Amino acid sequence: MISIRRFLLILALAATANAHAQFTSAPSLQPAQLAIVINDAEPNSVKIGEYYRKRRNIPKNNVVHVNIPDKPHEISAERFQELKEEIDGQLGPEIQAVLMVWTAPYKVECNSITSAYTLGFDASQCVKTCASGRSSPYFNSRSTRPYTDLKLRLSMLLPTESVADAKALIDRGASAGFRIVPATAYYLITSETARNSRAGFFPPPGHIEARKLSTKTMKADTLEGVKDVMIYQTGMAHVDKLETLHFLPGALADHLTSLGGDLLGDGQMSSLRWLEAGATASYGSVSEPCNYWQKFPNPAVLLTNYVQGNSAIEAYWKSVAWPTQGLFIGEPLAAPYRKRPR
Repeated sequence: MISIRRFLLILALAATANAHAQFTSAPSLQPAQLAIVINDAEPNSVKIGEYYRKRRNIPKNNVVHVNIPDKPHEISAERFQELKEEIDGQLGPEIQAVLMVWTAPYKVECNSITSAYTLGFDASQCVKTCASGRSSPYFNSRSTRPYTDLKLRLSMLLPTESVADAKALIDRGASAGFRIVPATAYYLITSETARNSRAGFFPPPGHIEARKLSTKTMKADTLEGVKDVMIYQTGMAHVDKLETLHFLPGALADHLTSLGGDLLGDGQMSSLRWLEAGATASYGSVSEPCNYWQKFPNPAVLLTNYVQGNSAIEAYWKSVAWPTQGLFIGEPLAAPYRKRPR
């Protein structure tokens, strides 16, 4: 029987095949399939939610209004269940994914709010956060309609700390995919050895001619001065030199560390720093997960699904095997390799 590690490495090799490789674009999530959840207690959420709705042509009927005062970083499982029922009660069967337009709350006890929403709150993970996690049925799935097929609505958080930054993020996502540009996926094996647990899944160096995308694996703590970043995955508690990089529209970036998803915490680098640097979507853990590769985006699966035309929310969700503690943030509809209409 083939091991999961070997299977995923085969995917990586397929994704980085030579210039004669042929890719068929998978249909990505459409605006009519996405719901927007706005927090009326936060003025930035209201402004950014409406901007996003218009920029992405989301139907007005897909907008849900909730009221969460005081921007708590964490909410209880009981309060979350009330919130989820309030949201779900306003969604039709055509809605496949949900975008929460706020920065906080981002945590439901030890669960991320995005995973608690999509998979349901998992109290058992909070008994020992370093225990193995619950498997996601969407991991490396071929489904293009997760709610229809699996009764799971994908979810992502669109941060609202800065209206200007949020609008710039939305614009980057919306501009991704108008044309394919030369780009590189960078994978760093760092000196923080405990944070290299997914390095075995880094795709081999190569070039996907049909996507004008190169893949590079480096033994380094820092990526500096490059201007063609489409994917950047590393393992560090703090990632330096982000201000020297240029992220292309639709770029995905994340670091394997304990608390990247603690967005407003000060213990380690927040995943917000990736978005501020120019990435379009990111991921981080809200509670101590230990360094299971299954709790972080798998580089082979992420790359394979993204270059096949999945949106950022689909590719990121498909790449995490045990996502209970992981927070998905950014612009969900970005799809730089989606099939474009003739």
